[in-house]
Amino acid sequence: MKDEQLLPLILKARDKNQKAQTHLINLFWVDVFSFVMKKVKDENDADEITVNVFSKVLNKLDLYDPSFQFKTWILTIAQNTVIDFWRRKKRENEDSTDNFDEFKDQFARSPEELLISEEDQKQILAVIESLDRNYQDIIRLRFFEEKSIKEIAEELNLTVANTKVRIMRAKKVLSALLKTNEYED
Repeated sequence: MKDEQLLPLILKARDKNQKAQTHLINLFWVDVFSFVMKKVKDENDADEITVNVFSKVLNKLDLYDPSFQFKTWILTIAQNTVIDFWRRKKRENEDSTDNFDEFKDQFARSPEELLISEEDQKQILAVIESLDRNYQDIIRLRFFEEKSIKEIAEELNLTVANTKVRIMRAKKVLSALLKTNEYED
């Protein structure tokens, strides 16, 4: 599909048309996933990064300049997301030596501190329970049971593409609700 044919689809997707968003994701999923997979060489990480890339793409569609190729714009976002992934991974590796201290400090926490973290956990679970049943299932399977996108698709009898879109939307809705609840406290 040429960029001039793509522009009406991009405009609809920018206006939150879900069919257009899904079509846009389906058009470029393989390109982005393949690009990311070459960089990270792990299918689960590539899946997660690709979902994040499309989440960013849909959030930033109003910033797209039609004088540039859309695929190049998406792959630039993918490249930056991969760079962020490796930076985060590097920090985690550096912090892993600190993990023992954190683990040790867990036992030194006061009962009040432990209660606060339990309250946070309860609040997050309450927010998840307030979501639409489809989003609850997706979040439970992806983040609590840590299933792959393919496993989730099979379990929920969805296409892989639809599963990816649902994961992305569930994360977006959950994030917005958690931010809203943060300010209400």
